[in-house]
Amino acid sequence: MFPVKSILAALTLAVATPLTLASTAMAQGSTVIVIDRTQVLAQSKAGQDARTKIQAIETAMQTELQPAALQLQTEGDAIEAKTANMTPEAMRADAALKTEVETYARKAAEFNRDRQIAAQELALTERKALIDLNNALVPVLREVVDERGANVILDRSNIIFADEATDVTASVIAKLDAATPSITVTRQKLPPPQQAPQQ
Repeated sequence: MFPVKSILAALTLAVATPLTLASTAMAQGSTVIVIDRTQVLAQSKAGQDARTKIQAIETAMQTELQPAALQLQTEGDAIEAKTANMTPEAMRADAALKTEVETYARKAAEFNRDRQIAAQELALTERKALIDLNNALVPVLREVVDERGANVILDRSNIIFADEATDVTASVIAKLDAATPSITVTRQKLPPPQQAPQQ
């Protein structure tokens, strides 16, 4: 979670900066074009392909975790059934039950760790796919800039008003679709944990 103040500061900067750039660009006689980056990511073939592949990786991760989750559920239900009519004193006195509960707690902790690792790996996978998509987008943007004689591109989400004639989103999507209709998305793995050096 990001602190609210940081988010507000980032939004303020995001809104103020493009306006400053645009006014500076206009003052110097620059040609400005606008794209809707969100629309490019959502509607381009590469963006849709990346999203589908990321969803498939997420589903595979959930499938991997499912057996452990079901086993924990079964074991937890069994422990609850055993202890339903036991007093706290009786539970503490039962050595076998204590061992069973400790084993269950250890498995639950391992499962939570595995789930956190999967979430981090999914975030890394999404980030890598977005970087690759942005890398594919750069030559397309250069081509559109050359065609339009522009030297400034602004994202529509960061400006208050732009004439429709300056919006080249459709052209960018068409060119990206032609150049890069798909993105290779592979599951990113966290590096293995560092082992403490032996004394």
